[in-house]
Amino acid sequence: MKLLRRKEGPSLDSRLAALREAAELAEGRLPEQVVSGARAVADRAGVRRELSIEHTVAALAGATGSGKSSLYNALAGQDLADVGVTRPTTSAAQAALWDGDGAGPLLDWLDVPKRHAADGHADHAGTRAGTDAGADLSGLVLLDLPDHDSIRLSHRLEVDRLVEQVDLLIWVVDPQKYADAALHERYLRPLAGHRDVMLVVLNQVDRLPAPAVERCLADLRRLLDEDGLAGVPVLAVSARTGEGVRELRSLLRERVAERASWSARLAADITAAADHLAPPEARGEPVAATKRMQGAERALTGALSTAAGVPLVVQAVAKGHRHRAVVATGWPLTRWVRRLRPDPLRRLRIGGIPHDRLNGKRGRQDRKLDRQGAKLDRRDREDRQIVGRTSVPAASAVQRAQVETAIRDVGEVAAAGLPGPWAASVREAGRSRAGELTDAVDRAVATTSAGATRRPQWWRAVNVLQWLVFATMLAGVLWLGGLFAMDYLRLPQPPLPTVGVVPWPTALLVGGALAGVVIALLSRLAAWAGGRRRARRTAKALRAAIGQVGREHVLGPVETELAAYARFAETLDLARGKT
Repeated sequence: MKLLRRKEGPSLDSRLAALREAAELAEGRLPEQVVSGARAVADRAGVRRELSIEHTVAALAGATGSGKSSLYNALAGQDLADVGVTRPTTSAAQAALWDGDGAGPLLDWLDVPKRHAADGHADHAGTRAGTDAGADLSGLVLLDLPDHDSIRLSHRLEVDRLVEQVDLLIWVVDPQKYADAALHERYLRPLAGHRDVMLVVLNQVDRLPAPAVERCLADLRRLLDEDGLAGVPVLAVSARTGEGVRELRSLLRERVAERASWSARLAADITAAADHLAPPEARGEPVAATKRMQGAERALTGALSTAAGVPLVVQAVAKGHRHRAVVATGWPLTRWVRRLRPDPLRRLRIGGIPHDRLNGKRGRQDRKLDRQGAKLDRRDREDRQIVGRTSVPAASAVQRAQVETAIRDVGEVAAAGLPGPWAASVREAGRSRAGELTDAVDRAVATTSAGATRRPQWWRAVNVLQWLVFATMLAGVLWLGGLFAMDYLRLPQPPLPTVGVVPWPTALLVGGALAGVVIALLSRLAAWAGGRRRARRTAKALRAAIGQVGREHVLGPVETELAAYARFAETLDLARGKT
């Protein structure tokens, strides 16, 4: 059965679904009692909307001696409830039904087994003066509840249960106890949001003179206004004489004919449950702190970078670039000396191990490409590396404290303007993955820095050139060696070509040596500049990678929690009937 749409605002179906979603979002963030209360309201509303909407369940509730049962009999037109001086008289709720066909499941849900068919034609003392007991009350289910201030706990619990379930509440008070604090503080004031489904009846007015009745009504009206129940109908009746019973029955007739009390009750319950989910400080929107959040994110990235040893890695990148440049482009006679020195990046275990070296053979993709007659790009091959933990020194206590402070600052900035429980949840979300940061940042450093070992293409060209120059020098050495051997053996000397006045063998030897040294020096100068550029690029890439780690492990959970709160606030507004 679908709920009816109200004249304005969202339907009760959508409000009920919003309340359920808000309760799910509040799980683990708000007190369990509040969340379970909202779920109970949602479950109760879900059951009530599936039962008969052709019947309106009204309950007569009041204190001991207020005359509920007498009024119940007067409205029913017959003596259905026992009336006496012994208190409490009513021990269990009972129902009077006008045209009760189909109301059985509803009363089963209410757990009211004692049921009566109201006889509108009976001659009851309380219906004299021409009050038609059953006229146009078809669909009314009238309950007579136990006393809410009964000395028996079971009676009070019965009242509390049914007060939460019935569609229409009729509070019966008497001139002596209408200002009872138990009634106002325990029931009327907490039910201020249910004014549309509430009536207040001042019974036993036949015991007072007319001026006193007016004064009691005025004072009762004042108390109700203070309870937040302004506009709730207040009627003066006498169940004994029948005074005011006609007006009460007429008002009940209007409510029953509208067939809307049940939906108004559900709407009020949903609104009250949504209000209980929202703490007072949640009424406003969180403070916009975009710039502050950006600043906190930058501070977090800086703290993580320092703790991860980024300055050390960047320095090693520049030195390692120069080291590998000398090995690749240096003079072949002296470059082997550089090989004896450790690579700064390798000392930090940055650079990875190629897959083909690890396996002792080419990878499957290499073999497939070779079979197709293609060659795998060297850059792609260098990128396919196994990246493990680095040997960057662990963060110091000061650096760890800076990271913790930065994480806490992110949580504080993000939680600004949120209600207490949600602010605590946001701060906790910021710390939820802090234990994973060390490994994640180390992997980011290792992965991002792996590209710093890539060899520029010009190294290969210079290396070839160096070996050509070295071959030239070696040719001069061999030529001169041959001439020396022929002279030693007293063999005739062949004609010796010259470059100007310098013999060619000497020119090849000296020129090759000088050219190799000059090329090595120029290459070292270029490697120094290239190392600085690569260090800057690596520093930028490392900060970006570490920033991404911070967003995934700190900002991500925080943003998820903020999104949950935004959705929570949205569902609360929808549950309250706001659009």
